[in-house]
Amino acid sequence: MIVVELTLGVLGTMILVMAGGWLTQRALRNGGWIDVFWAYGAGAACAAVALAPFQTEPHAAWRRVMVAAMVAAWGLRLGTYLALRVAGAETEDPRYAALRREWGGSFNKRIFGPMLVQAPIGAVLGLCVLIAAREDHPHFRIQDAVGLAVFVLSLAGEILADAQMSAFGSDPTNQAKVCDRGLWAWSRHPNYFFEICVWLSLPIIAIDPTSPRSYVSILAPALMYLMLRHASGVPTLEEAMLRSRGAAYRRYQERVSVLVPWSPKR
Repeated sequence: MIVVELTLGVLGTMILVMAGGWLTQRALRNGGWIDVFWAYGAGAACAAVALAPFQTEPHAAWRRVMVAAMVAAWGLRLGTYLALRVAGAETEDPRYAALRREWGGSFNKRIFGPMLVQAPIGAVLGLCVLIAAREDHPHFRIQDAVGLAVFVLSLAGEILADAQMSAFGSDPTNQAKVCDRGLWAWSRHPNYFFEICVWLSLPIIAIDPTSPRSYVSILAPALMYLMLRHASGVPTLEEAMLRSRGAAYRRYQERVSVLVPWSPKR
């Protein structure tokens, strides 16, 4: 019962967080603040769930701390990166800018629904975090080491991809060009790929063949994949890039893998 209560608590928290994000983007006329609120809110809520006390404490309390530190590091890193990018940008994120042009004066009204959908997504992630954190095996297993390694490497990959894109965008000579350097020469969205892998670390830690509920943790990377690959990530961003970069971006699409880093076509 407490698992349900904690998951609903994350849902309620994320609804309030996203409402705050909506009010902020409305005041500042920049939809990018929605993503900032989601990253900080989801990271904090998931970390709190991982550390939530139960009446019967598990033997492996250290795992709760490890998982909480993982999601807290993810939320703090992503939220800070997005906040600095949004605050320092002269123009709005191309995804939101395109919607603002399309929806005109009804943007604030119409963006509220899609934005609020991110609250239950945060609740599902919180449930998966809880399952991983409450895995009760007392010892540090190989799968714990693998899960932690996947998380660290994925977070490092995401940081590197963002840094490479920031460096490319800060060069005035690249304003009309497509970033195809570093990790971006192997994937059109390496940051999204590593973001999905960050959440893959949870089922690696959580899954126990003797516990059917542990397989629920697979929802974290699966949901993140669906959201980034088929919803608010790749489709909207690539549409915006095609409008701004045209034929250059089409050639980039033909050469480079959409998500999984892969050797580019000649």
